[in-house]
Amino acid sequence: MNAKRAKTSKNSITKLFVLDTNVLMHDPLSLFRFEEHDIYVPMMTLEELDANKKGMSEVARNARQASRLMDEIVTGAEHNMAAGIDLTGPSRALATGHLFFQTEAINGILPISLPTAKADNQIIGVVMHLGQKFPKRPVILVSKDINMRIKARALGLEAQDYFNDKVLEDTDLLYTGTLELPPDFWDTHAKGLESWKKDSRTYYRIKGPLCPDLLVNEFVWQEGAQPLQAWVRVGAGKTAELETLIDYSHAKNAVWGITARNREQNFALNLLMNPDIDFVTLLGQAGTGKTLLTLAAALTQTLETKLFAEVIITRVTVPVGEDIGFLPGTEEEKMTPWMGALEDNLDVLNKPAETPAGPGGSAGTYGGDWGRAATMDLIRSRIKIKSLNFMRGRTFMNKFLIIDEAQNLTPKQMKTLITRAGPGTKVVCLGNIAQIDTPYLTEGSSGLTYVVDRFKGWTHSGHVTLQRGERSRLADHAAEVL
Repeated sequence: MNAKRAKTSKNSITKLFVLDTNVLMHDPLSLFRFEEHDIYVPMMTLEELDANKKGMSEVARNARQASRLMDEIVTGAEHNMAAGIDLTGPSRALATGHLFFQTEAINGILPISLPTAKADNQIIGVVMHLGQKFPKRPVILVSKDINMRIKARALGLEAQDYFNDKVLEDTDLLYTGTLELPPDFWDTHAKGLESWKKDSRTYYRIKGPLCPDLLVNEFVWQEGAQPLQAWVRVGAGKTAELETLIDYSHAKNAVWGITARNREQNFALNLLMNPDIDFVTLLGQAGTGKTLLTLAAALTQTLETKLFAEVIITRVTVPVGEDIGFLPGTEEEKMTPWMGALEDNLDVLNKPAETPAGPGGSAGTYGGDWGRAATMDLIRSRIKIKSLNFMRGRTFMNKFLIIDEAQNLTPKQMKTLITRAGPGTKVVCLGNIAQIDTPYLTEGSSGLTYVVDRFKGWTHSGHVTLQRGERSRLADHAAEVL
């Protein structure tokens, strides 16, 4: 990697990136993300960092971290400020460029129409000055502010967004966790095929061109005369091992009275019910059954098989419309209005036998309304609703942790939550990356996209993108046309 970078810097002119404040407040480690290129920090960027350092918000925390990082880099290199500080040491060879600070006053560069009192315009003035000072070198403004990039381009300057934290440029490329096998799969992979049975499951060991691309815990399927649904137990090599699935679409394997209505739901239940899988991510549009399947699996493993002590549910409290203000009560009571989805799904899971069944059958008879009320009380006593704000420093042992609406989490918040898991805890993240309500997150930079990409291929994690809506024909049509 370093040799490659050194080669690049010899052959081509390194770029000079001018950092806007919002880049450092978004990702303090952005100082080390520009590889062999140089970074320039204007004085106004430092001023704005100073103005935003107070408070307990994520932005204030990042501003303080960026300042501390720059202090570490600068300490001991004060005499060398104008010549630039080599980042190879401080970044542990992640970056091989230099860090420059504005060490001279820059005046009279901006057009008269731009007020110089505005911080953004002063940073644009620095970019114009550097462009004149280094005419043969690409000078690029890096900013998360769209209007600032438009202003810079209108003045003939080069400007870019900060892309480093984006996992994927196009979310269509996101790992789906499922793969349809080609029609000629068995012809091309049958040479040296081994097959055996163990605990009512069939295993296949195959060799062939697809094997290096098969990831562990990826689901493979094939329609036709001999349909196959299996998951990869050993992959990414010359040989792969496939294991057939438990068929949760059959009533005898119903989970808390719920059966899988489609192929992806069957895949999801295989992940949710498998004790070897510690981390599950389920993506899918509204009405695909993410919350219902997860709750059914959580209740079965908590109340019936006693694998977990209790179910903990948390979600990001980002309102879709205007906020309704402060809420009275304890932490649990304050979270209740956000948990409408939980109540709706508990109603389906606890349907009395005399009414039409939920997806896949009724949840059994509970002795009329009294029995139903008693069952609901028992279920609720095992379900805890927690706020994200008080998660740091906690450890969950033998818990089934459900993170709902996970698309609204940043990668950093996601890390904080997942690292709460102690021994015997299973973490399930649910979300729909097309419904992000957090203003500064996109589909490419959401924490949910981040964990799906980073966890793929780990032995104890699995992912499924649910495709088919099972809510109602109205909901399905709305998701398509609106």
